[in-house]
Amino acid sequence: MIMERLRQDRAMTDPLERLRALCLALPETTERRSHGEPTWFVRDRTVFVTYAQQHHDDRVAFWCAAPGGEQEAQVAASPQRFFRPPYVGGRGWLGVWLDVPVDWNEIEEIVREAYRQVAPKRLIAELDAG
Repeated sequence: MIMERLRQDRAMTDPLERLRALCLALPETTERRSHGEPTWFVRDRTVFVTYAQQHHDDRVAFWCAAPGGEQEAQVAASPQRFFRPPYVGGRGWLGVWLDVPVDWNEIEEIVREAYRQVAPKRLIAELDAG
């Protein structure tokens, strides 16, 4: 009982565990390591979110697919919370810092939108129906 409570407490405070729960709650998602970091895929093929704890600095973040123009708008509005990630930033992906105060409801919306950017229409319809 105590061990289960400790695991639950850790899951609520560990950004990786919270991000993992959000990603894996979406239809037909899987997780595996890519470039040394936990990464989430739709149908085990298309990346929609990558955790970033070991890329270029000691900050904790994630990178995700984003609608056109979203990266620029978010970074301009809140550079302390959002950034243009290396490698995929040129394709419009959004970087989200997790080592600052985080609104997990907003993170859930961002993750769901990232999923929508790459998921097939049938899976998006399943997401909307759920």
